[in-house]
Amino acid sequence: MKIHLKLWPPTITRAMPLIHPTAAISPGAMIGRDTAIGPFSVIEDNVQIGDDCQIASHVVIKSGTKLGPHNRIAERVVLGGLPQHSHAPDHSGHLVIADNNVIRECVTIHRALKSTDATLIGAHNLIMVGTHIGHDCHISDHTIMVNNVLLAGHVEIHDHAYLSGAVAIHQFCRVGAYAMVGGMARVRHDVPPCITVDGETTKAVGLNLVGLRRHGFNRQEISQLKEAYRTLYCRGLTWNEICDNLRGQCTSESVTQFFEFLTSSNRGIISQRRGANSTTLRLHSTNPADEKIPTGRMAS
Repeated sequence: MKIHLKLWPPTITRAMPLIHPTAAISPGAMIGRDTAIGPFSVIEDNVQIGDDCQIASHVVIKSGTKLGPHNRIAERVVLGGLPQHSHAPDHSGHLVIADNNVIRECVTIHRALKSTDATLIGAHNLIMVGTHIGHDCHISDHTIMVNNVLLAGHVEIHDHAYLSGAVAIHQFCRVGAYAMVGGMARVRHDVPPCITVDGETTKAVGLNLVGLRRHGFNRQEISQLKEAYRTLYCRGLTWNEICDNLRGQCTSESVTQFFEFLTSSNRGIISQRRGANSTTLRLHSTNPADEKIPTGRMAS
């Protein structure tokens, strides 16, 4: 996952007409050119805010936060809060947010646990009302998180992923690029790229065809992804057989990314929603040499 940060150095100025007199801004904060800060907002020491940001009223941006240019921060957002962890150190890490994000009301984003690490938010993301992003999460570019999405610590969300309302994601899970997760899903395993997850069952129900077409995937690419999906979910293969088959199908960048995502999984992959007559997922081969399943196995 690549996160491109084009933050520094900001053009530092105190454009007084853009800063409301009731805003509390530390002398140690660096505020970029043409950035507006609304009433009763608090900007702590050791904060950097890029050019042309709009920060509404009652926003709190805490120490250790870096905010790139052209971000829009709505009311009562808290950026860079302390990690919610029972063993959080006295000196926690940072929060780095790139450019052109829209962060709506009452969103909370926490900085990383370790002083050498950072929670990372990419560019052009839409993070809607009440979303929480925990410590050490990595959010790529062009993602959408609908109201009240909850991300535990160390979650990764890849480019163009779509999380519907009230989705909750377990710590250390990943959601692949162009995936769509239905509302109120409880994600405990990795979600492969380009697929749709049913919110009621948190199971895979096919490719995210609407999203793929909207983002310019052609018929050949979609056909290849369908074949990869069938290999993963529909043929009753063991994990080793799935990997061997997918390796031979890596003739396009999208299928290669699909394969690489699967083989790098540490939490396992979500399973498919199946009918009553096809609920068994064969994890073991009749070949004794094939019985050991790697850590990135299919989740049951």
